[in-house]
Amino acid sequence: MDAGAGWVENRPRRNGRALDVRELWRHRELASFLALRDLKLRYKQAALGAAWSITQPVAGAFTLYIVFHTVVAVPSDGLPYLPFAMVGYAGWTLISRNTGAVTGSIVSNASLITKVYFPRLLAPIASVIPGFVDFAIGLLPIAVVMLVTGIAPTLALVTMPVWVLGLGLASLGVGLLFATLNVQYRDAGAVLGLVTQLWFFLSPVAYPASRVHGAWRWVYHLNPAAGLLGALRWSILDGQWPGAPLLVSLATTVIFLVAGLVYFRSAERRFADVI
Repeated sequence: MDAGAGWVENRPRRNGRALDVRELWRHRELASFLALRDLKLRYKQAALGAAWSITQPVAGAFTLYIVFHTVVAVPSDGLPYLPFAMVGYAGWTLISRNTGAVTGSIVSNASLITKVYFPRLLAPIASVIPGFVDFAIGLLPIAVVMLVTGIAPTLALVTMPVWVLGLGLASLGVGLLFATLNVQYRDAGAVLGLVTQLWFFLSPVAYPASRVHGAWRWVYHLNPAAGLLGALRWSILDGQWPGAPLLVSLATTVIFLVAGLVYFRSAERRFADVI
């Protein structure tokens, strides 16, 4: 028997592709295992268990309601402010939590990466799956508040998965950039914390994007979350459609995703050596 049979060299492909879909698909069961493991670890010793997926966004939305609606009287595009804030905060929680999870995905799987070959991209991809589960659970209190405030869903609701996926891809793209840096520079996580704080205030979570006028509106939508959160509110609450600036946010999402994939793939060969 050939002693070299079954040997796989851990190196990036040389065909210039940033993503090998067939290889990822062959290892899909590993992604499912990693995602399920993360979900179990998250709720294993939590007193409220999966209820945290409801408690956290609800508490955050009520904080926004008290500060930005009761105290500051920020408008909400004609929608009741509480569901407006809840949808925005749920979307923001998805993108911020997933970005952090992707950033730490390589380091947290160091023992696996240094011993076994698998497509390294599976670790970041698996880390975003629990965020989608949390978001789905977080829709329950939003549905209750919509019922209480008299907001009925429209046909636009069928587009909601598109905007949720967009938020996930945006977080994956940004997270891949930081995940690659985090392998060699552990303070990349601290930098991400600062970036996330600034990102929150630059995103229409507590206020509508319609408050930004003129040419600045286009600049503002260079933030992927700007158009995607607006579209998410439109799909769930029948809010204001983001309009043409949404295309800017979608384009930026694609740019971040491609840049993150290319940078990650170019550096993954060194992960096992420096992690």
